[in-house]
Amino acid sequence: MIGTISEWLWWDRLWLPGNLTWADLKDEEGLVYARASHLYVTVPYALVFLVVRYVFERLIATPLAASLGVTEKTRYKVEHNAVLEHYFITKSKHPGQADIDGLSKKCSWSSRQVERWFRRRRNQDRPGVLKKFREASWRMVFYLAAFIGGIIALYDVSLSSSHILLHRIVVFLLLQSVLDSQYWYYILEMSFYFSLVLRITFDVKRKDFKEQIIHHWATLTLLAFSWCGNYIRVGTLVMLIHDSSDILLESAKIFNYAKWESTCNGIFVVFAAVFIVTRLIIFPFWIIHCTWVYPPDYYPPFFGYYFFNFMLVILLMLHIFWAYLILRMVKMFLFGSLTKDERSDNEEDEEGDGETSVTEDNDGHVKATNGCGAGGGANHH
Repeated sequence: MIGTISEWLWWDRLWLPGNLTWADLKDEEGLVYARASHLYVTVPYALVFLVVRYVFERLIATPLAASLGVTEKTRYKVEHNAVLEHYFITKSKHPGQADIDGLSKKCSWSSRQVERWFRRRRNQDRPGVLKKFREASWRMVFYLAAFIGGIIALYDVSLSSSHILLHRIVVFLLLQSVLDSQYWYYILEMSFYFSLVLRITFDVKRKDFKEQIIHHWATLTLLAFSWCGNYIRVGTLVMLIHDSSDILLESAKIFNYAKWESTCNGIFVVFAAVFIVTRLIIFPFWIIHCTWVYPPDYYPPFFGYYFFNFMLVILLMLHIFWAYLILRMVKMFLFGSLTKDERSDNEEDEEGDGETSVTEDNDGHVKATNGCGAGGGANHH
């Protein structure tokens, strides 16, 4: 049964056009072609990334945060109350006024005390600014290194394909061997995203948590499929344009947490421009256009052709969703009405009824607050 499933899964017609078979991609004369078995190493590498991240956050990111004056806000420890705790866990973290009145009677507390207890209890579950700073620092360092690696990989491709027209660099050039730079670029990117999936339930959660999960899995699926189908060059370009804006996003978040408002705002503006250009212009009108329009000139459409483009469109939909949030932040920032991140779960005032101006942001989106109107947030993955 396993053999039958494997034979069906790797059926040539699923992955390759009708005039090609896996035998045409056999390693010979020093040329190495992509194989699914190459991706097995991403699992242990993802675990290595988790270890490296742990060391980085404690030995580098934490001292860096201290040097920039990033400190945790003092939080009031919530008084234990079995009735309120049970309601908080089993029913709702945000009780309505009628529920507050009922709980106040059960606890012999005033409604004001019950409201304050729920605010403090919610804040206890929210990550502190130091945790956010560590995460942003780790991702910024990786995206910067990955972007440089992507440039190197793209340069190697241009040297090995100088006779090929520019638009064909992003076409499914199925009989192109894998360069060492491309191999490591793919492996490390996939390992990193896999490590994000493993850590996602422990990292800071935003309101677009579900979209993040979809993004990570769509990215991994797209990269794995492009590797197994030998669509390496277009995959390299997709990763490169994502990394370019992610660097700026994580940098803006770092300066936001450090309260460097001017620097944060400036980086955010650049990030918004780069995000729009790379993900809403270059990505759909160049890359997706090339992968959709040109391949049929070389071979009849097949399952892999449709599936690959479908996954690219999924990413494009996520880009449009995040671009909407970013542009809304920019609009509010320009008109001076921006007070919080549209996608962040901001910490509430311990004593008041409103929310503080604590800002944050995430993978691919922006967060801005009173302190950093435009740069507070916006990334990846």
